[in-house]
Amino acid sequence: MPPQWELTLLIGALGAVIGSFLNVCIHRLPRGESLVRPRSHCPACGALIRAFDNVPLLSFLWLRGRCRGCRAAISIRYPAVELLNGLGYVLLWRRFGWTPDALIYGVFFSALVVVTFIDWDHQIIPNRITLPGIVVGLVSAATVLTGSFVDAVIGAALGGGLLYAVAVASEWVLKKEGMGLGDVKLLAMIGAFLGWKAVLVTVFVGALGGSLVGLALMALKLKRREDPIPFGPFLAVGAVSALFAGPELIAWYLRLGA
Repeated sequence: MPPQWELTLLIGALGAVIGSFLNVCIHRLPRGESLVRPRSHCPACGALIRAFDNVPLLSFLWLRGRCRGCRAAISIRYPAVELLNGLGYVLLWRRFGWTPDALIYGVFFSALVVVTFIDWDHQIIPNRITLPGIVVGLVSAATVLTGSFVDAVIGAALGGGLLYAVAVASEWVLKKEGMGLGDVKLLAMIGAFLGWKAVLVTVFVGALGGSLVGLALMALKLKRREDPIPFGPFLAVGAVSALFAGPELIAWYLRLGA
């Protein structure tokens, strides 16, 4: 077996390569574009990106963050997404080892990365991610994941039902949409993959993180009180927290009330 550090690099590199495709999804899904055609190209000048200029992380460095053709700046988000997905895969491998759980949760983690950046930019969460994600989560729970299928079904129902109730109540009380149905379907997907207890952790961490970030943005005058702040990225952070440390977070919370 290769040394541990070589495996870590290999898995991280795999995650970065998949992260490169996630960048395509993040850019094209909100625009309704095909994920396979046309080939990757510079959004500024339209020049096709050659294979040796499309190496995850490294290409950004040797091109110094600029298109080879027109010298337009390349967003730092591209290597950031690749790095984030690579680190996520390494952590999943270290947490779950060589198991089907690690593979399924890798798909789940990548879906959350795509949702996070799309929702932050466009305030939408594509059905092309969440609806198939609910199905994949439930099927995986019934076949390969170590968790209970019943737990996954309850998680999907609780996740969708909880936020749907909040959305209806917000609209009734505030007389305007307080939460989109994209968030409802996202939390249902999270419940399908992780179960009902993780839904509670996700909502707690997501609401806490969203509140803190919202207050900070208002304090810095980057957002006004009436400006919408997408909830999807905070649900994604809550889901990752539940995935890696759900039982520990629940135990910590229960100790606070003891």
